[in-house]
Amino acid sequence: MTLKACLRSMRLRTLPLSLAGIVLGVLLAAKICDYDLLTVVLLALTTVCLQILSNLSNELGDTLSGTDRSDRQGIHYSIQDGEMTVPEMKRLIGCFAVLSCLVGFAMVWSAFGTVLAPLPAAFLALGAAAVWAAMHYTLGKNPYGYRGLGDIFVFIFFGLATVCGGYFLTCLAWDWSILLPASAIGCFSVAVLNVNNIRDMKSDAETRTTVALKLGLRRARIYQTVLIAAGWVLMTVYAVQNAQGWVSFMYVVSLPGFLTHLRGVWTREDRALDPMLPMLVMSTFLFALLAGIGC
Repeated sequence: MTLKACLRSMRLRTLPLSLAGIVLGVLLAAKICDYDLLTVVLLALTTVCLQILSNLSNELGDTLSGTDRSDRQGIHYSIQDGEMTVPEMKRLIGCFAVLSCLVGFAMVWSAFGTVLAPLPAAFLALGAAAVWAAMHYTLGKNPYGYRGLGDIFVFIFFGLATVCGGYFLTCLAWDWSILLPASAIGCFSVAVLNVNNIRDMKSDAETRTTVALKLGLRRARIYQTVLIAAGWVLMTVYAVQNAQGWVSFMYVVSLPGFLTHLRGVWTREDRALDPMLPMLVMSTFLFALLAGIGC
């Protein structure tokens, strides 16, 4: 097992998506309170560890189920190309599961100063749920990603949990309107999953069920368009409610990336869709960064 193989399976290009929600939540919170830099750093590290854990677990699960075959349309990873064995991947997954728990524990302790009170204990429970969700998208006897439930879990953990969690742990205060930007990031995160599933429809059909397969190609493309449009509407409603001049709408700068992505989704198929994934990931990160600075 080489470092190159490990980094390849970690799928580092996905990290900006998981960080987008944290960035947005922290920046919105920083406007109303002083924040502890250590807590923010630990928030980011926890999110990165969970994303890598999810990526590694997905590769192992897809390998064991037979989803990752030679005819797969997406990028090939380390196990599929013989650069890493299944036992080596299991050990790497174990390392990141432990690391996610340790860093998450430190994050909660840093934010609250204790882990014994009800509120920090609730966040530890949420963290445990996040670790379980990261590992069981494609792993286990009945992985939820193979039953068409991935969209729901992605919306919750990559949208609501990252933005709302980032906001609350930064300032230990709550505002119900944060659900609007959190849902926007959730929609974009689901869209990343959906375009991945559109790309892999042919190879997925034999081993799993996804929302894209249930909908069919045309309606999956419509679903993709609705997800992105909904994200923009939700963020715009929040921006209007908190308008401080044109600066509150800085995130509009990211619009060309989303439009180019949608054009690609409607005109490309199979492996040709692969560039649309990093395009949407980076557009979402830019959107979150500018929205957090401006709103």
